[in-house]
Amino acid sequence: MEETTPTLAIYGIQDRDESDHPLYVHDHNLCIMQNGRVRDFLQLERVSRHKHDNKLHQKLTDLLREKKLLTEDFDLVFVDNVVGRSFINKQGNVRFEAPLSRILANDKEQGKCWWYGREANAWVLNHELAHIFTCLPFYGNFKPNSLLVHFDGGASQSNFSAWLFRNNKLVKLSAHWDYKYLTSIFNANALVFSVIGAKMNEQNSVPARFIDLAGHGNYRYELETWLREHEFFENIWGKKSAFVRDVKKHWNIDLKSFDQRNPFIQDCLATLHELFVRETIQIFNRLQRETLARNLYYSGGCALNTAVNSQLIKERIFEEVFIPPCPDDSGLALGAAAFVEWQKYGEIKMHSPFLNNWGLDGEEVTIESKVIRKTAQTLSQDKIVGISNGHAEAGSRALGNRSLLAAANNKLLAQKLSMKCKGREWYRPLSCVMLEKNAQYFTGHTTIHPLSQYTLLDFDILPEKQAEIAGAVHKNGKARIQTIFNRQQNPFLWELLTVLDEKYNVKALVHASFNTKDDPIVHTEKDALKAANKMGISGLVLNGKFRELPY
Repeated sequence: MEETTPTLAIYGIQDRDESDHPLYVHDHNLCIMQNGRVRDFLQLERVSRHKHDNKLHQKLTDLLREKKLLTEDFDLVFVDNVVGRSFINKQGNVRFEAPLSRILANDKEQGKCWWYGREANAWVLNHELAHIFTCLPFYGNFKPNSLLVHFDGGASQSNFSAWLFRNNKLVKLSAHWDYKYLTSIFNANALVFSVIGAKMNEQNSVPARFIDLAGHGNYRYELETWLREHEFFENIWGKKSAFVRDVKKHWNIDLKSFDQRNPFIQDCLATLHELFVRETIQIFNRLQRETLARNLYYSGGCALNTAVNSQLIKERIFEEVFIPPCPDDSGLALGAAAFVEWQKYGEIKMHSPFLNNWGLDGEEVTIESKVIRKTAQTLSQDKIVGISNGHAEAGSRALGNRSLLAAANNKLLAQKLSMKCKGREWYRPLSCVMLEKNAQYFTGHTTIHPLSQYTLLDFDILPEKQAEIAGAVHKNGKARIQTIFNRQQNPFLWELLTVLDEKYNVKALVHASFNTKDDPIVHTEKDALKAANKMGISGLVLNGKFRELPY
């Protein structure tokens, strides 16, 4: 294909305040695509080393200058946010203004742009469509008769939007805030924040922590009724004693604090989470009946909820379900670039999730058998090994190129990795990674859904097999599994897991993102070395080379 003008997509809307931490806007990113392929992808936090970094407007010029991109011609597209549609960089030599509209468009919209000394053609794509089109780089073009859904805390003009792809056309079905009460359980609920013990600067970590603690409790119908009557206690900011008083009055339980180990507190969170899962599944059931769509493409922050995703698969509401590895805001520029490229060429190529390549060497990592053997031996000795190979994963979850690994059968080792090395809370489980045949072994399933390649599903582990992966099984008997289906998916993990299985009878590894508390996932070799020494792990694989550490 002839080389044509590349597309540069930017998600860099400025937040409402110059706070030290994100408020409404987080995880700035940019993407360059050309001829339907990703050329460059940047999640700002990875290079700036500030978690959820939202200061792209301050850093854009330096980033582009470093790669000698200031004079290159691009088709420009910006992603909007509920707080606005304009972008202006720190120096004022990039200015973009988008049209204001009360109607959510089903296409990109022409804006006005000044780009480093010249006027440039540029568009805005709404947050909703940017989320949805994040699916294309990983699954190729939408299949006919598909439902496209975005669901998150808040996008441009909705927190839930549904679209139909039929006859090669995109038709908007709905976009509204009707389900805001559901997402508020995760990101705007005072009771949840109180139980989790989160401050406002930790708001982006609340959903995952909430779900993990909820796994220690049990759903109770009478609790749901009580929570609904009190509007889920979502507005008790500054007056948390109201919850304590009502618990005493209604349940005759004398709470002294928001004790995370208290069964009543755990059951409250479990009930809230079950309500979210059940009502989200009802939404998808209704939409499928109304549209008769055969396939679902699903994105937005809520698409990271493995319980909902697993229930979607279990109930077989759709013939096929597609979710990208970066469904949250970290993938917005990728989705916007894919939208423009899709319109330009009619086709988006399929990619691996390892797209985070800004500032990294483009050479492929050589997989040497001696490195595989040494890594397997180290892991078989109940030691922790960090992996930093090649380009990094797109999204918020490590998938083998920026990972911490340890044997899954040792619960104490898993707790050390989670709590001591990463500084996570006691109630949070680790995911695990294994070959497809071993996923079948632990779950009893004859087929494993492909969404598990991105750790987007949880599985019930057979009771008699749980001890073998005790470090990854949650209190509810479930585990989040990343399945390695073939060598092409991740050659290093495929070879490593094969040797562990055949030589050491280790069928799975616990798996965590390679980062220390409050830091982004490591990006460069320097980041990996610094994090490994801070955590005190035993080994490190840096771009295919094993390094033994003195811990």
